[in-house]
Amino acid sequence: MIQIGTFRLTGRALLAPMAGVTDLPFRRLCRRLGAALAASEMLAADVRLWQTRVSQRRRDHAGEPEPRVVQIAGGDPQSMADAARRNADAGAQIIDLNMGCPARRVCNQEAGSALLRDEALVARILEATVAAVEVPVTLKIRTGWDAASRNAVRIARIAEQSGIQALAVHGRTRACRFNGPAEYDSVAAVKQAVRIPVFANGDIDSPEKAVRVLRETGADGVMIGRAAQGRPWIFREVEDLRVHGRSRPPAAAEVRDIMLTHLRDLYDFYGEEPGARIARKHIGWYCTGRPHAEAFRRAVMQVTSAEAQLVMVREYFDALSARAIAA
Repeated sequence: MIQIGTFRLTGRALLAPMAGVTDLPFRRLCRRLGAALAASEMLAADVRLWQTRVSQRRRDHAGEPEPRVVQIAGGDPQSMADAARRNADAGAQIIDLNMGCPARRVCNQEAGSALLRDEALVARILEATVAAVEVPVTLKIRTGWDAASRNAVRIARIAEQSGIQALAVHGRTRACRFNGPAEYDSVAAVKQAVRIPVFANGDIDSPEKAVRVLRETGADGVMIGRAAQGRPWIFREVEDLRVHGRSRPPAAAEVRDIMLTHLRDLYDFYGEEPGARIARKHIGWYCTGRPHAEAFRRAVMQVTSAEAQLVMVREYFDALSARAIAA
């Protein structure tokens, strides 16, 4: 069993933080469907930016299962420490530090994966943040800035020495962004180098892949991001396969019920009109690969009413269920 501070995780599959995706409704849904941990969307360490509606929503953890995880990003040790302290005071139970984001706007601020180029600064940020809070601090990194400067093992050792209590490694350099195969050998090397829990991240798109990566890297767990979009039950599937040797995707009727619950939560969280707009991408993800998905997706994109969305989703999946029964 994985332990982070006083928290014992009930599984080995975690939801990766993703801007614009892992909002409160999605985190709660993934936790209900088996995710052992789910971090918030990335929050800037600059507290002057926290008054925006977007930042306020990112700091909303109402009804979220423990432990509540807030991810922060920045490049200054004191601002990172201050942001961690303020979030812990507001109820965050784990602080996760982002040193893996490859986005240009983040790296141009000398934050995210840009920090991997300055190991001394990494150490100062980690030490300041750990000293500032009583809750566990975790870290997410990449394997390095580019192929010529892979330094994940050195960063991992700095992290452990600084008091970081768990580490997630996306198996690509910043230069790779999301292209090319993930470097699971680099993740395995990190796991061999430290004693803290290590989570493998990158290209884990099925329960079978998750179990294989756990075996090949020796990692304590896996962190799943894009594969959970439209498939939030993947965490349950990973645990079923890992523990029982088998997993089965949900039937169309269960997918319908999961979707309807998710959509209602989005409407409640954002308001009906903005919630319906945000729901469109999730509906598209849920329908990927299903019969007549493209025509249904186009029809849903024209709808602005939350109630009309619910009706269309219900009718579409009821038709799929009827087709499956008839077959």
